[in-house]
Amino acid sequence: MADTSKPTSTQTSAGPTDWLIFLLVPLFFSSNIIFGRGIIGDVAPFITAFLRWLGSTLVMLPFIYADRHASLTLLRRHFGLWLVLGFLGMGVCGGVVYWALNFTTASNGTLIYTTSSLFIIVFQFLFSGRPIGGRELIGMAIAFVGVVVIVLRGDPAALLHLNFNIGDLGILAAAIAFAIYSILLRQPALKALKPLSLFGLIALSGALVLLPPAAYEFTHGGAVPDSAADWWKIAGMVVFASLAAFYCFQHTVRVFGPATAGVTLYLMPPLSIVMAVLFLGESFETYHATGVVLVLGGVILATARGRNAAKP
Repeated sequence: MADTSKPTSTQTSAGPTDWLIFLLVPLFFSSNIIFGRGIIGDVAPFITAFLRWLGSTLVMLPFIYADRHASLTLLRRHFGLWLVLGFLGMGVCGGVVYWALNFTTASNGTLIYTTSSLFIIVFQFLFSGRPIGGRELIGMAIAFVGVVVIVLRGDPAALLHLNFNIGDLGILAAAIAFAIYSILLRQPALKALKPLSLFGLIALSGALVLLPPAAYEFTHGGAVPDSAADWWKIAGMVVFASLAAFYCFQHTVRVFGPATAGVTLYLMPPLSIVMAVLFLGESFETYHATGVVLVLGGVILATARGRNAAKP
């Protein structure tokens, strides 16, 4: 695994556009909750994930073709890495998450999935020797407290009622998978490809990995899209939760490193709440405001190291 403890030349040239993309990552990832919440139950989970990443691949084909020489080189020399990225980033973090949401609550799922940032730091510490700064730890802790406040709706006693089940374990597996995926994106072999062609190749890998479980669901009576609304939701997943989200995340990983990029996950709960209020008509409570302040404050504190390192 590549050593990611040292900033690259890309990190030293981070500018306002890079920080804007950093903020767009959780916005686009959160859009998956809006689209996914409406489609779970109407379309089988692995069929949903397969269609999502097949659509993303089709959109990205022109970019893969334009960068075909580097793409073919990657497939020839690093075929295993290519499949692993698709399995982790699209298979586990796609189909498994949709499947798990049939068994667990959105609150449990959100809380567990945001621990991916912690797994990124732990894995880099264990395998790459990346030091963990005190400010970074404090910021992550504050952000995590904000997530807990939101998930528990401001009631600490609600901790007594969190019942973990097989769905929670599925979300935990996805959190760990996303952490490993984030670290693997820093592999030197991937830097030879342009961001869009790299994303397209990984989307293709994800679609191939998801094909067998999707085919199994289909042959065993799994629900398929049967209305315009279903197809519009899948299209939203492709455009916003897939193309925009993963491109912005890959850019953030390249510029700031996996650990700082992983902090964007802490922005997902407050953004999901805002989007739910705007698009689903849910109410905004006092505990929401408290959680948002804690999450944003923690993110700013945790990424202060990244901003300082980004100065020329």
